[in-house]
Amino acid sequence: MPVSGKQLLPFADMVRKGDAERLWTGQSLLIEPHAALAHAAGAGARIPMGTSVTLMPLRHPFQAALQARSLAALTGQPFVAGFGTGPEPFVRALRAQGYTSPLTAVREYATIVRALLAGEAVDHVGAYFSMGGALPPMDTPPVELGLGVLRPRMAELAGELADVAITWLAPPHYLAESIVPALARGAERTDRPRPRLTAVVHVSLDAADRDHETTVLAAAQAHLQAPHYADMLGRAGIDVDPHDLPKTAARLIDSGTAAVGSADDILRAVTAYREAGADEVVLSTIGTQTLEGTRASLDALATITAAQRSSR
Repeated sequence: MPVSGKQLLPFADMVRKGDAERLWTGQSLLIEPHAALAHAAGAGARIPMGTSVTLMPLRHPFQAALQARSLAALTGQPFVAGFGTGPEPFVRALRAQGYTSPLTAVREYATIVRALLAGEAVDHVGAYFSMGGALPPMDTPPVELGLGVLRPRMAELAGELADVAITWLAPPHYLAESIVPALARGAERTDRPRPRLTAVVHVSLDAADRDHETTVLAAAQAHLQAPHYADMLGRAGIDVDPHDLPKTAARLIDSGTAAVGSADDILRAVTAYREAGADEVVLSTIGTQTLEGTRASLDALATITAAQRSSR
């Protein structure tokens, strides 16, 4: 979670220079992510951006569509607006009760956001979200609707409604065997192209005194304690031991879910994700950032992207 707007600027500059294709940020409870990205745009970062993912209980679908379209306007570039339900305790804290049917909640939210971004008047009264009206017309670069997916049923819904499906901590073999087929089934039901698949991958580059298991655990610890992530990883054959999370982090490394080692090792892991069906791989240095700070995080990304350029 960034603690200042300027903290994003060197990451944005890597995209501006062509080292990467898009700047991604997740949900932050320190500086709100749309505000942070707008700051970067105002500082000259006219680059493609995306959120992976912002949490639905925090904003009405109208506000979500408005914020996403605003960033497309401010950057002059396409924007991926990724949404997810968030963990059940968080949902309950904001709504007094959880989503009895997360699939229904996501369907309603995504349907409203998609229609608003398309310039349509919406008249929807749902179990969780309702909307009557439209966004005022405005010509902007496209906003793509993204949905966070962990399990096949949500992936099928993303296949029906989303432009981009976004995964987090999902191993390559699980993408190939479960998520990609589910996306295709959903897309087939509505006779639309399969959504692009974006995989967020935690990386830990070799460096003196850097322990990969510790770094991966720093990135993934909160998610590993969430039941829906533990269920997804269990389906993928990775046992999550809540009493021994370091051992679980080691399993993420051994399974290729996290990418660690030299720059070439990490690029081989990225290739495995692409071969599994990922159209875009997000290099997440959250663990390095948490333990060692921005400079170490930027140095790792610079090394990995330089290795990518030299391999072309």
